[in-house]
Amino acid sequence: MSQAPDSDSFAGARRRMVAEQLRRRGIVDQEVLAAMEQVPRHRFVPKGSTDHAYGDHPLPIGDGQTISQPYMVARMTELAAPFSRQRALEVGVGSGYQTAVLRALGAEVWGTELVAVLATRAERRLEELGFDGVTVEARDGSLGWPEQGPFDIILVAAGAPAVPQPLLEQLADGGRLVIPVGGQYSQVLRRITRRGEELVERRDTPCRFVDLRGKHGWSGKR
Repeated sequence: MSQAPDSDSFAGARRRMVAEQLRRRGIVDQEVLAAMEQVPRHRFVPKGSTDHAYGDHPLPIGDGQTISQPYMVARMTELAAPFSRQRALEVGVGSGYQTAVLRALGAEVWGTELVAVLATRAERRLEELGFDGVTVEARDGSLGWPEQGPFDIILVAAGAPAVPQPLLEQLADGGRLVIPVGGQYSQVLRRITRRGEELVERRDTPCRFVDLRGKHGWSGKR
């Protein structure tokens, strides 16, 4: 992995974000904290929002989508526990920020984004910032990416009415799926770990994400 150095004036804002929003709320994984301090979040938001890039809230990125709150990105990443060279599927790439955090931790990332313009924009931004080892495609992420599976990590950055079966099927032995599940206005993060034929579930943090769209998302419900 290579990454262009970030010689911006936001380094202090990132340090404060990590100290006040992440450490203070119980994020303890030192590698996750280091990645969150390294990745230039302000490069993943619209130009008019850069002054708010390190605030404790999500931000709109267009097409009804958002870049997640920094704490939620850190918590999902901590639950996914990515290791170097592990294969990660990200569903709902959006701006590409979560993708960059996973890549900064050494995971090889395949990212899906249903909105084609966002997929193109995210891929270009990641390339500009020097994040190699990332592939982004405009496709229905609720179906996973079976041609590239199985995956050690599957991270879904959109709220689902239920856990999509294709994602469970593409989870490698020992792999972790992190997904917000619930209603359209309130979900709970779930981490599902595959241990052979057994799926072990842990319910974690209450949250609210944009809707998962696609065949196994809200737009696929009858």
